[in-house]
Amino acid sequence: MSVPGEATASRPAGLFAHRAFRMFWAADTVGQFGTYVGNTVLPLVAATTLAATPLEMGLLGAAETAGYLLIGLPAGVWVARARQRRLMRRAGLARAALMCTIPLAWWYGALSVPHLVVVALLCGVCAVLFDVAYQSHLPVLVDRDRLLEGNARLQSSQSLAQITGPGLGGTLVQLAGPALPVAGTALGHLAATVLLGRVRGPDPAAPGPGGHRPLLAEIHAGLRFTARERTLRAITACTATANLFNGVLGAVQVFFLTRTLGLSDAAVGATLSVVGVGGVLGALSAHHVVRRVGQARAVWLVPLATFPWLLLVPVAGPQLLAPALAGLLVTGYGYVVYNVAQVSYRQAACRDDMLARVNATVRFMGFGALTAGALLGGALGELLGVRPTLWIAAAGSGLAVLWVLCSPLRGMRDFAPAGEPSA
Repeated sequence: MSVPGEATASRPAGLFAHRAFRMFWAADTVGQFGTYVGNTVLPLVAATTLAATPLEMGLLGAAETAGYLLIGLPAGVWVARARQRRLMRRAGLARAALMCTIPLAWWYGALSVPHLVVVALLCGVCAVLFDVAYQSHLPVLVDRDRLLEGNARLQSSQSLAQITGPGLGGTLVQLAGPALPVAGTALGHLAATVLLGRVRGPDPAAPGPGGHRPLLAEIHAGLRFTARERTLRAITACTATANLFNGVLGAVQVFFLTRTLGLSDAAVGATLSVVGVGGVLGALSAHHVVRRVGQARAVWLVPLATFPWLLLVPVAGPQLLAPALAGLLVTGYGYVVYNVAQVSYRQAACRDDMLARVNATVRFMGFGALTAGALLGGALGELLGVRPTLWIAAAGSGLAVLWVLCSPLRGMRDFAPAGEPSA
């Protein structure tokens, strides 16, 4: 659907000529930077200012993603019923207000680790609503044939924030102490809210109360729709499996880089940022790559070609870092192109009334698997050691592609909107 007044005649200009999308993209970019800076600042404040214990640091890390497990499924129903941009603005305001409590508590000498955990948890809940809403709202703003381009641009912002946000957050804490960086994060969320308010386009009203089914029935409808559609079921299973083993990888990779390879803290940060570099390259090229190989085909072909490169990571040694860098770079690239392709598929293939619930179901499964993978990785690291755990993580991530490789997507090149035959 095109926004009234947009210049659709000049199609070659792409979404840069689409004012509503530009504002939406700017809001998401500012919000992503706020999220990644905040996710770095809070643990640093806990570790350096409050001298948190390892258990407290673990609780803080879990609180950042626990929102997907707590409200991931009902969030899809709430988003489907709401004016989505208004919901995103309210989530942004809530995150800004929550982050402001941290510098206030610090200035009054009342800041504590439980305070940070509660803020991280509530901000995570707001992030769930924001993320499900923005993925579900893009098809309202732009035509279906622009979804691939739109998702690539949104993903580029997330990848850039993933690279620069942690370094920016750490530098700010080192230079200015804990209060000002957290206040800056709050201002970022507030700026995103202001930009969303400048989007001029449809924000459909929610149906009246009489049109709502019970919440559990709505959740069940979303789960049933995702499970019944073979392609969506395969995509969800692939994403969850890859996230499970990425969680295993994440649990031990810092130990591997520091204790096995003997890298310094700065070298560890630079090594891990290679994933983000690959992500930026993927976001910049995703539109071209997916168009060239086919929108549906890219969902299985890209992970088949890139996910197994993670097997190079456990090959690395103290004098042989190049395999790990290559593995992280290529898989970071592949994850982003895969995400652009599969999110675009969901947006095009799902009926409008089911999109928010399907998005919430996929994110619930994906983030739930990521959390489970982190716990599994810690246990495997204790039982088997770090390098064997890395081999398990790499092999599992590579095998995740079997879900989509063995699905109907393998016989398709492109996909069509819901209700139309696929090419």
